[in-house]
Amino acid sequence: MILKDKTAVIYGGGGSIGGAVARVFARDGARVYLAGRTQASLDAVAEDIRAGGGEAETAEVDALDERAVDAHADDVAARAGSLDISFNLIGHDVVQGTPMAEMDVDDYVRPVTVAMRSHFLTARAAARHMTRQRSGVILAFGGEGDPQRGWHLGSLQVVFHAIESMRRQLSSELGEHGVRFVTLRTGGVPESLPDGFEGRERIVRSLHDATMLGRAATLEDVGNVAAFVASDGARTMTAATVNVSAGALID
Repeated sequence: MILKDKTAVIYGGGGSIGGAVARVFARDGARVYLAGRTQASLDAVAEDIRAGGGEAETAEVDALDERAVDAHADDVAARAGSLDISFNLIGHDVVQGTPMAEMDVDDYVRPVTVAMRSHFLTARAAARHMTRQRSGVILAFGGEGDPQRGWHLGSLQVVFHAIESMRRQLSSELGEHGVRFVTLRTGGVPESLPDGFEGRERIVRSLHDATMLGRAATLEDVGNVAAFVASDGARTMTAATVNVSAGALID
């Protein structure tokens, strides 16, 4: 159990990717604290984890609310005795499918603001505890990449580049305190697309076809890699991205 005795906070823990990561973290021994805005989805993931013998608690937390994020992180650290892993997996409300020249400015700018505010607040809250502990791991999801021809991605890539810039700066500031910051890059996870999503079959096919291995990352793949990166086995990894794209993204 590579995360035995670790305390992990997962923002967006009721979502498809957040829930998958939480289940793997718990399976690998972590005490998982699920934070998000929808209690029902958080409870569903927590029930799955407990049914499998893991430990999970939930809390309604808006990752854009400074006081709520700080208070939750303080509570987790006080009750668990440490805050070892922080993973922000909230959605950014990215508008896709519309050419940039036809987009509303608010639809383009809003996701960047959401991503920057939430990642800053959650990373800062974790860093304050981790620096005192002189250990800890902050994880992000997405990773920058080149624009893709034929796809109207809105500000998605701007969001990813902004998160990566934050990762670089925070890694350089927190490293001396023993705190790591790593991003996972997937190139897209087909299972995360909800049933009924417009163009789902075409998108899933394109995600698989874009890989060198002929298959895209699954939710469990993401969870497994995240667990390793968060573990002491990856203690030399920081200021880095981990490529989980099956060859869709070439470094």
